[in-house]
Amino acid sequence: MKKLLLATAAMVAVPFAALAAEKPAELKVGVTTFLTGPASVFGVPARDAAEILVEKINAEGGIAGVPVKLSFIDEGAGAEALTSEYRRQVESEGAHAMLASISSGNCQTLAPLAEDLKVLNLMWDCGTQKIFEENKYNYVFRTQANATPEMLATVVYLLKTHPDFKTIAVVNQDYAWGRDSWQIFSTALKAMKPDVEIVGEFFPKFGAPDFSTEISRLQALQPDVILSTSWGGDLDTFIQQAAQRGLMNTSTFVIPLAESSLERLGSTLPAGHIVGARGDHYFLHPERRDDADFKEFMATFEKKTGAHAIYPVFHMSQAIAALKTAYEKAADAKGGEWPSEDEVITALEGLTFQGLGREVTIREDHQGIEAQLLGTSVQSGDYPFATLGNIMIFDGEGLTAPVGEESVAWVSKLTPDFINGVKVDTYEK
Repeated sequence: MKKLLLATAAMVAVPFAALAAEKPAELKVGVTTFLTGPASVFGVPARDAAEILVEKINAEGGIAGVPVKLSFIDEGAGAEALTSEYRRQVESEGAHAMLASISSGNCQTLAPLAEDLKVLNLMWDCGTQKIFEENKYNYVFRTQANATPEMLATVVYLLKTHPDFKTIAVVNQDYAWGRDSWQIFSTALKAMKPDVEIVGEFFPKFGAPDFSTEISRLQALQPDVILSTSWGGDLDTFIQQAAQRGLMNTSTFVIPLAESSLERLGSTLPAGHIVGARGDHYFLHPERRDDADFKEFMATFEKKTGAHAIYPVFHMSQAIAALKTAYEKAADAKGGEWPSEDEVITALEGLTFQGLGREVTIREDHQGIEAQLLGTSVQSGDYPFATLGNIMIFDGEGLTAPVGEESVAWVSKLTPDFINGVKVDTYEK
């Protein structure tokens, strides 16, 4: 409404509060996502999901009676183009809300920009825990977990299913996510299993086409466990080359982002390896798969894209659900009148909402609390790719650093007793 105010204040003498609550013809929402480049394997499915979800919302009357209009910005165009287009969408196009981003680096850039522009921004996919640990924002919220519960749940699952392993090595992409996720994981592992030995740390270049050097070193080291928090094409290539050379027959792989690679890997990923989903995101979600709305969305998504939904699809569903729930909560509080931006922000604080997975709650520091699903790969023959067995869904609250605490410092203080104190539900299939 601030854009409308700027355009009309000189012409009409209307009190600010009344003008701010005027119902718009459409709710303009900008979405940053990778539409080109290697990360488009995440970004394009998320865009497709957004279109499906908003089409349904509009068919049912919109958000608080207002239709939603989406505009997409390609994160693959680079930081400078992204920032420029983000600013243009807000200042020139009058976006009421922005959903940004996939890249943690982009989130760190756009969060302060959103604050400067005074536009509501929902971080819908990025994982860096540093956003709210190092800064305080009014306009910026995250509608899913950060890296800390994602990595901590992975450590706990590993220790519950393979308590006797002695050695571990890591192969992560050499950039912020690869380094930061390993710091959280290794800190948690040392805190809960002090006798574990880290026998190798490998950080190949982002986008590396060949992992033969790392695989040869790992074959010589013979670690019990190999962690890789890599994603996309890098993870696919590493798994394919490791499987071809037999490395996956001698070490247990822990691959926390591999849910998004299962369909692409096909029969390459053998049974017995630990797979994570960056939240409780799985097209065969054991608690949701029989729900009518879940089944309807999955069928629509598969028809539209020819593929099964992966975790960015779930993350997008959560961001849109949060936006819809917050606007409608704020409107209900005003007896059905259209809410101001400040009223929507107030509604988001402490909000509980549900996308395609379990409910998510946004706590006082604007960080979402999200459940975490992990499982072990199985080749059942039901699909032409590995699916998950021995699924565990961990409650996110106990895995997330408390408000005001820095994640690595908090994780370093955990003890082995933490493993049995985390709330978890287990599903065999």
